[in-house]
Amino acid sequence: MNQKKSYRTAFIFLTILFFLWGFITVLVDSLIPRLREVFTLSYFQAGMVQFAFFGAYFLLSIPAGYILSKIGYKKGIILGLVTMAVGCLLFYPAASYRVFGVFMLGYFTLAAGITILQVAANPYVTILGPPKGASSRLNLSQAFNSVGTAIAPAIGALFILGDKVLSSKEIEALDPATQKAYYVSEASAVQTPFLGIAAFIAVIALVFLFVKLPKVGADESSNDYRKVLKNKNLVLGAIGLFFYVGSEVALGSYMVNYFLELDLARIIRDNEFMQTLAGWILSTRVTNSTDMALVGVFVSFYWTGAMIGRFIGSYLTNIIKPSVVLSFFAIGAILMLIVSNLSIGLLAMWTMIGVGLFNSIMFPTIFSLALERLGDDKPQGSGVLCTMIVGGAIIPPTYGFLIDSFNFSIALIFIMFCYGYILFYGFYNRRLAKVSI
Repeated sequence: MNQKKSYRTAFIFLTILFFLWGFITVLVDSLIPRLREVFTLSYFQAGMVQFAFFGAYFLLSIPAGYILSKIGYKKGIILGLVTMAVGCLLFYPAASYRVFGVFMLGYFTLAAGITILQVAANPYVTILGPPKGASSRLNLSQAFNSVGTAIAPAIGALFILGDKVLSSKEIEALDPATQKAYYVSEASAVQTPFLGIAAFIAVIALVFLFVKLPKVGADESSNDYRKVLKNKNLVLGAIGLFFYVGSEVALGSYMVNYFLELDLARIIRDNEFMQTLAGWILSTRVTNSTDMALVGVFVSFYWTGAMIGRFIGSYLTNIIKPSVVLSFFAIGAILMLIVSNLSIGLLAMWTMIGVGLFNSIMFPTIFSLALERLGDDKPQGSGVLCTMIVGGAIIPPTYGFLIDSFNFSIALIFIMFCYGYILFYGFYNRRLAKVSI
């Protein structure tokens, strides 16, 4: 009974971390359309922001697994939180001096902290209880991760995209005094939310100093990554995570630009119902808001769909084989993209937003399926899987390159192929389950 209570307490505190890194990861997306205008970046260059953020997963996931095996989960979590806070604080000088390289360093440092948390928290949740409920538990924790991702676009629309960003030529045309005032205003728009986040992270780190986390599993892990890399299901799952994370981030990062391309700001202003929806977040500022802020509000529905889907997925994966649920959700994502790609206006917008609902269960389900047969080597498996979150660094700039070279329609076909692989992985695990019976 005491062990169950200990598991429950640990689960609650770990779920807070899932919320935190979900919120911060998506808040980063809100900066991309702003950075494009401030630094006059192409879609490809803007995608490199995500390269700095998700590249940390590729470089640091396996080292993070090694560090955790030496210092333990609790100290590892505190280390991750402190690193995240430092990353947020780096946005202050980056915004003050308008140095893009410092922004990139800040993103990388922030991601380094999140990487440590991801490597620790995901497998830890799967072993806090019976193996049969691993996918369900991870989906539930990830649901709160999605609460953070659902809130972040609204915060971004209000505090980061809320005012008009001048182009380089417009800035050069200003007199020196007005130009200086503009730079101060620009810096504040980025500094304020991230300073607040840094303070919140510091409080969470202090809380974890006093939280007792139960020791479960992994004590006899070998730290031999060659052994886990021989597991075909783990390797295929890692590739699946690469495509999933990359696709989700690419769609979220460029969704504001996709909606602007569809001229949705004008359509929203002309539609009373859509104005009402936007007004829930922007209040009376709907008619006066920028196009970016107006369409940016609706990106929150994309992440809200992921949140709702994960709560539903936590139930579905408890009563239906997770591999079956994964297959149907992958089909749903592909169908949404096809309809959005072949339509215009609000139909194109809502079907694109609908992809979020079907994204919902993919990360936790792929993760738990890939770890299912690893036994005490789950920490090493987690390191391998988290390394492949680097998909968020590779696929967004590739997607951006295809938009620059062709258009959104061609780029979306590339994303459909990514979801096609996830569909394959779902079918592969269905066959694997039959063989194991």
